[in-house]
Amino acid sequence: MDHAAARSWTESWVTAWNSHDLEALLAHFTEDVTFRSPVAAQLLGGDGVVRGKEALRAYWAEGLRRIPDLRFEVVGTYVGVDCLVVNCRNQKGGLVNEVLIFDGPLVREGYGTYLGDDADPAGTR
Repeated sequence: MDHAAARSWTESWVTAWNSHDLEALLAHFTEDVTFRSPVAAQLLGGDGVVRGKEALRAYWAEGLRRIPDLRFEVVGTYVGVDCLVVNCRNQKGGLVNEVLIFDGPLVREGYGTYLGDDADPAGTR
């Protein structure tokens, strides 16, 4: 992935998040995506691993329901080989990183990461 492609992908991704357009957001991911996040464990229970696009849809729909003011401001993007890290600030001012592994133009694996001393990254408690 080059920097221009990363910028374009990130702009589309953050626009989908900030407009709460779940279908536009999911269009960035493969059908068999795996996503890991401590927020998924908080919202859904379990180990925080979300498997498949339908499960990801359910997870993010619940997140948007519980956090209706959710939005992100991109702070930086970091490009690797077949991967991208998007560093953002959420609606509460917390820093969040999405670590995204690509299969062609789509994400096949993702990790939501949060500042270590943030006890509730989703702001759900």
